[in-house]
Order: sequence, then C-alpha cells, then structure tokens
Amino acid sequence: MDEIDRIRAFNRAYTKAIGLLDSSFLESGLSLAEVRLLQDIDSGESGSTAREIASSLRLDEGYASRLFRRFEAKGWIERHPDPKDARRRRLLITPSGLAQLAPFRAAARKAVGERLEELSSVSRSELLAAMDKIDQLFLQEDRTTETPVLREMTPGDAGWIIQRHAEFYAEQYGFNADFEPVVAQILADFLTNRDRRFERGWIAATKGGARLGSVLCTRHDAELAKLRVLFVEPTARGLGLGRALVSACMRHARDTGYKGMTLWTQKSLEAACALYAEQGFHCVNEQAEHAFGQHVVNQTWEIRF
Repeated sequence: MDEIDRIRAFNRAYTKAIGLLDSSFLESGLSLAEVRLLQDIDSGESGSTAREIASSLRLDEGYASRLFRRFEAKGWIERHPDPKDARRRRLLITPSGLAQLAPFRAAARKAVGERLEELSSVSRSELLAAMDKIDQLFLQEDRTTETPVLREMTPGDAGWIIQRHAEFYAEQYGFNADFEPVVAQILADFLTNRDRRFERGWIAATKGGARLGSVLCTRHDAELAKLRVLFVEPTARGLGLGRALVSACMRHARDTGYKGMTLWTQKSLEAACALYAEQGFHCVNEQAEHAFGQHVVNQTWEIRF
C-alpha cells in the first residue's frame, strides 16, 4: 500500500467511525452538509454571505443556495443587510436554527466523549498530538507559504531531535536501532556539559510551533567548532532551512572566536554534502565501515574562517 492508498484508507475508516456517511448525521435529522452550513452561519467562521460560506466550504453554489432557501423556509436563518455595505446580505441564524443545532451539538460531544473514555490519558495526549501533526502537514492550506523561524532550543526539543533522527534514518536509509543511542548521547552531552558562551542549538519551526529542523554548534577543540545533528523535515525541504541552520551555526562559531568548523556526515547524504560544499566546507577524510546495520562511508568535512 503506497502513501496515497494509506491516506485514502484512513479517510474511509475515519468517515465511517464518526458517522459522516449516515443519511442523518448523529441522528440530527440533517445531512453533514446541512449541519456544517448551520454551524458556520452561527459561528461566522466561513464568512457572512451565502457566497462566502459556500466558497469557504467548497460547496457548489447552486447546491448551497438550495439548502439556504430550505433553511429560510423553515425559519432557521434570515438574511439581513450588512450595516457596513447595504449591497451585502448577511446570513444570520435564528433562535429556531439554534434550537435545531442544540441536539446535534450535544450528541456530537457525547459521541466523542464516549470514544475518549476508552483511551488512557497518555493515549489521549498522543491522539491530540497526532491530530495537530496532520493539521500542520496536510490540512493547512498555507503551510508552504508560512515563513519558518529559527529559535533557541527549549525543553522537549532534544527528545524530538533524537526521535526524528532515529525515525528518518530508519525509514530512508535502513539504519537499525544502534543509531538512536548515538544521537541520544550527542544530545545528552550537549545538555549536561555545554559551555553556553560557545555552544548553542537551534530549532527551525513554524510560527505555530511545529518543529521543522535542528542543528547544534558544539566545541570540537580549542580552534574548531563542530556542527552536529543537522536535520530538516522532508516536508520542509526546498524552503532554505538547511542553509539557514548551517549559516546560523557558522555565524555563531565565527562570532565566538573559533578559527573554523568541522562536521561528520556520510557520503550517501548527497543533499547535505552539496550544502556543506556550497558553504565552503571541504571533505578532508573518508572511511568505509559497517555501522547501524549498513555499509556506510563516513566523511569529515572542515572549513577555516
């Protein structure tokens, strides 16, 4: 099953689990589209005019117009002139419309609450985190236009760096479980022994807080800083985050008096090696070995300031 099939299978299972295919959504006597239209008219989330609401929900205007007329006939909504623009007709929900929504809202909360009661507190936290991740990566329409920011590391970032390195290198390069403790040791040494004047870590993140990348600048010796755990989420490639993270690391090394920088990587990481070369690094050593369940070619790169 490829990525597309997995997403489609998840959608089918999810829509079945929450009753989206029922002719009467949560026994409200209304279809899903009707319930959603009434809710959005009440909340104003999708705009205030019939056209704005239909466009926001990606509904055919003719279909939405028929539903709006039905709502008006039943006395659930009314059209009022916009005080700021008399040419616009705003849709407003009536007390009768709110009364129609009340049983649905109670039923929806009850249905979700019952499913949550089957989960432990840890599982609930994992569920909400997974929902946030899906929203950030798949549902937000402006996810590719949001400008990420670099920030200092905060509590929880080290665990994320370890997890994502272990997951990514296992998925993309077949690394076994031996790789995770190597990354964990790097982060443990950084957190417990670092000299804050000379060693720093950065996280690339969206303004909403979703982590997209990482890098550390650590001490190698008296003259050289060391770039470590550079990582950029595959979904964030092409935004220049790798270049920004490496540049931040190099700038800090220069500003704190290091005479150059070194790093350890692998020949198979072609995109990263190209980035290092672009920034002025040179490969100074190469050695093949069997590690992490794979045949790898380790490389040491350096740059002098």
